[in-house]
Amino acid sequence: MGSRLVPLLLLALLLVVHAQLWSGRGSVANVTEMERKLEAQKAANARAQQVNDRLASEVRDLKEGLETVEEKARSELGMVKPNEIFVNVQK
Repeated sequence: MGSRLVPLLLLALLLVVHAQLWSGRGSVANVTEMERKLEAQKAANARAQQVNDRLASEVRDLKEGLETVEEKARSELGMVKPNEIFVNVQK
């Protein structure tokens, strides 16, 4: 009787571990889903980083040079320099 108890106990433990592998937390399906979410988050982070870099560049340009300020004033506000003629071409 004692010689059969150890293999049965080991078999039961193996079944528990096997069931955990396929259906519990840390299962193959769960890990696959988490990897998919991780890739999606990495892609979102990369897009956000590009936006941040573009905005940081624009802020740096606005702080350092007047060319960007002048360009924005001309395009967004329609400002012109003295003795300059503004021509608006509509398509």
